[in-house]
Amino acid sequence: MTGDVARGDSAAARLTELYVRHAPPAQRLAYLLTGDPARAEDLVQEAFVRVVGRFAHLRVPDAFDAYLRRTIVNLHTSHLRRLRLERAYLERERTAISHASEDAGSEPGVREELWRALLDLPPRQRAAIVLRYYEDLSERETAEVLGCSRAAAKALVARGMEALRDRIRRDEP
Repeated sequence: MTGDVARGDSAAARLTELYVRHAPPAQRLAYLLTGDPARAEDLVQEAFVRVVGRFAHLRVPDAFDAYLRRTIVNLHTSHLRRLRLERAYLERERTAISHASEDAGSEPGVREELWRALLDLPPRQRAAIVLRYYEDLSERETAEVLGCSRAAAKALVARGMEALRDRIRRDEP
């Protein structure tokens, strides 16, 4: 037992020593890549955890700083790729919403009324309608996302659509 504690203490000391030695230059690199101190700190911590997790498997353990640098660059590149994908997705969604808005009528009041009516629905009915018609999922896919049977998803959509129709009829002059 005493040997395990001593090994644990020496491993912790080694880990601390690695962090103290390599974190400041890694932080500078990450900051130069990101331009954001908080993002740079997150990047360094994530990279450090990943490299330390693979420390026993590194081909050249003495090249820890090189592995850490490469991991920081790779994580940053992955983050940029995710941001690019998110922006493309948001742009597609914005375009789809503007087309849907045009389809809903050219009057902004009509779109706003429809949006308010949708928001007034119970959350599961609203989710079912959004999944079924906005996301264009099948009944089966909608049921899977909602975690219910196909019949239940179909009923949620039907009740939600009926509630929307009633609301619109009530609000008509």
